[in-house]
Amino acid sequence: MSIPYYQVDTFTGEIFSGNPAGVCFLAQWLDDAVLQSIAAENYLPETAFVVQRESSFGLRWFTPTMEMDLCGHATLAPAHVIFRHLGYRDRVIRFETRAGELTVTRDQELLELDFPSRPATVCPTPMLLEQGLGIAPSFTAKARDYLAVFDSESIVRELRPDMNALMQLDSIGVIATAPGKDCDFVSRFFAPRAGVPEDPVTGSAHSTLIPYWAGRLSKSQLHARQISKRGGELFCEQRQDRVGIAGRAITYSTGHLHVQSLGSCCYNGG
Repeated sequence: MSIPYYQVDTFTGEIFSGNPAGVCFLAQWLDDAVLQSIAAENYLPETAFVVQRESSFGLRWFTPTMEMDLCGHATLAPAHVIFRHLGYRDRVIRFETRAGELTVTRDQELLELDFPSRPATVCPTPMLLEQGLGIAPSFTAKARDYLAVFDSESIVRELRPDMNALMQLDSIGVIATAPGKDCDFVSRFFAPRAGVPEDPVTGSAHSTLIPYWAGRLSKSQLHARQISKRGGELFCEQRQDRVGIAGRAITYSTGHLHVQSLGSCCYNGG
């Protein structure tokens, strides 16, 4: 079985930066164990699996260790491939996912994700969170992930987390954020429980970051940077119960995955 495969760097316009995602196009869904094995073999922060339907695309996301309920960069990556490599002519792509219908709209070189808003609720700072980050945040809240707010970009940039402590928290990941020096806010994202100690650029975390910073800064249009080693840039918008997350993407490689004895699975174009 030969599976069309692309590797895309997202939330960046340059290779070797942003967040890399694998994209596999399938004729039909394979067993979950096979999808998880492919993602583990790829060993990227996320691998996206796509099945074309009549007027939309089915989309699922896997880290090396688990299936995710929402992922930004691995939604941006297949949209880039569909627009750039598969000749898709409409301006909007519709994906059917575990998080409901997600759309990606092309606006020249930017691709904008329309995602659910996931505001965080204020909570006490867990001891494991402070231990894991090595410093107490000035503000703590929780949605799917913990939101740890600090006073300066330099504090977030200098964090050296204890992944063993963070892995014991009752959340998928931890978002560390602060006001930015040359943007509205910066962030980093740690998800050792998902097999991704530090995610280079995390679209789904911005479903929580955008409502927080839009409220704090009293503005709906926001410019963000994720200050991981690879780094990434996001253009954000607060929209009632939705958020807009836009960024660039660039193809790093194309090819095929060869998986034995699993039946036929070929993509027919689109």
